[in-house]
Amino acid sequence: MKNLIPLLFAISSLTTGFGQTKKVGGPCEGCEAIYENTVPFDQLPSFVELPEVSWDGKKPMGINGTVFKADGTPAPNVVLYLYHTNEKGIYPKKGDEKGWAKRHGYLRGWVKTDQKGQYKFGCLRPAPYPGRDEPAHIHVTVKEPDINEYYIDEFVFSDDPLLTSEKQAKLENRGGSGIVKIIEVGNMYKGERNIYLGKNIPDYPVKE
Repeated sequence: MKNLIPLLFAISSLTTGFGQTKKVGGPCEGCEAIYENTVPFDQLPSFVELPEVSWDGKKPMGINGTVFKADGTPAPNVVLYLYHTNEKGIYPKKGDEKGWAKRHGYLRGWVKTDQKGQYKFGCLRPAPYPGRDEPAHIHVTVKEPDINEYYIDEFVFSDDPLLTSEKQAKLENRGGSGIVKIIEVGNMYKGERNIYLGKNIPDYPVKE
């Protein structure tokens, strides 16, 4: 019986891991923040205004797009978690933050693609980090049904002088290009970015 115990343990270890979904996307610090919203995923809207959106002497920015599956069809029910700096280039906090909000600040939001795979959010345009040469950006984490959360390329802006050709060449294009062309439309700015699930994402499942 003693000789059977190690064998049974080994068999148990093998069968426990069999059939488990492989984690995709590689390491993703802070991606678990996508679960910190008090609104359940199935109740998320396809459009959200992030905090501090205002037309009072300012021009907000609206970004929309379509999320596509790997087969090219629109992807409904995909959750996007977004956060960004303020107009001073910092992640502002109110002092009562919990979890990842202690680092991400309160300029964050969640949207879920509609049945056509479309999403939209509004925000004030973020500024780059003070004293650094990193382009201004909006972080984004993706959560597909039945696949773990992972990050894709940040939203960056084509007219940003910090987005040099050298920096563009280093972009991973996870989920497709994150470079957004911003145009002025009336009392706000608008841009568009389509997202391609699985594109340049490590260990992404391939359906045959």
